[in-house]
Amino acid sequence: MKIKVLVIDDSALIRSLLTEIINSKRDMEVVGAAPDPIVAREMIKQLNPDVLTLDVEMPKMDGLDFLEKLMRLRPMPVVMVSTLTERGSEITLRALELGAVDFVTKPKMSISEGMLEYGDVIADKIRIAARAKVATISRSSAAANAAPAQLRNPLISSEKLLIIGASTGGTEAIKSFLLQMPSDCPGILITQHMPAGFTKSFANRLDSLCQISVKEAAGGERVLPGHAYIAPGDKHLLLARSGANYVTQLSDAPPVNRHKPSVDVLFDSAAEYAGKNVIGVILTGMGKDGAAGMAKMKNAGAYNFAQNEESCVVYGMPKEAIAHGGVDEVAHLNDLPKLVLNYLMANSARALRV
Repeated sequence: MKIKVLVIDDSALIRSLLTEIINSKRDMEVVGAAPDPIVAREMIKQLNPDVLTLDVEMPKMDGLDFLEKLMRLRPMPVVMVSTLTERGSEITLRALELGAVDFVTKPKMSISEGMLEYGDVIADKIRIAARAKVATISRSSAAANAAPAQLRNPLISSEKLLIIGASTGGTEAIKSFLLQMPSDCPGILITQHMPAGFTKSFANRLDSLCQISVKEAAGGERVLPGHAYIAPGDKHLLLARSGANYVTQLSDAPPVNRHKPSVDVLFDSAAEYAGKNVIGVILTGMGKDGAAGMAKMKNAGAYNFAQNEESCVVYGMPKEAIAHGGVDEVAHLNDLPKLVLNYLMANSARALRV
């Protein structure tokens, strides 16, 4: 059975390009193309598509309004098609909060050539979306509303590190996790698969919501307690040492596991420089990025957590990490922050420089 896709975009050019790309793949087909959400509503009823691609910024009806209604009345997998502007990235993040599975960027330059190059990326995202759990996405975490308790242990805060990796569904999972981190938690390094231009908006959004400070990593920063550093969309993020301090480091090396930033690159560096001071967390995402690195962290003395299948949008990366033997505990996303903090408190005496 082919994946049935409905394309919603106000640009006739983008509609025809997406149709051409999707129909060129053996396992999917465009069953309809709508110029706006009003037409799309009727098409959804008639055609019953498996996946929608939705332009976020359309003149007739706000893509976000449409998405919100859709997720409330008829939840289904949606891949957003977004512009690489600051406004575009903020709208896209809001769309992910509302329940979109993922997004692809519209290329800026000559649209035709760019879109065809993106064909494989778009097709991959549609395949992932067709298998994603939509109900999981839109459920907001009730636990995240509770104010996180302080650790009140400077030794834990300054010696330990949280190292997090995620992909599809990760923006919401990371938000849910960080909302429950107290302002004196250990420094956090995060790799989320995301294109350049979106990670800064993502970091800014989290910074405005969380008790901790969240920023896009610039490289060379000292890793401080109560701070989270997110890998920029076009660079690998690594942990390094400068004297007695942990610092962030950015690398322009080629993609690893087809990703840049790559979770394995971050996890490998944490295994090398922080060993038993690391608590690793692998969240929802497609593929195996992070599985080998998490096993390396465990072998170096780290303690690792993975998100369980029930709470994942796509149960790929956690499943692979477990299969590689790198995971100590598996838990629901809502429970992970508490488990991590409890582990920190229980093992505070073991914080050591390696």
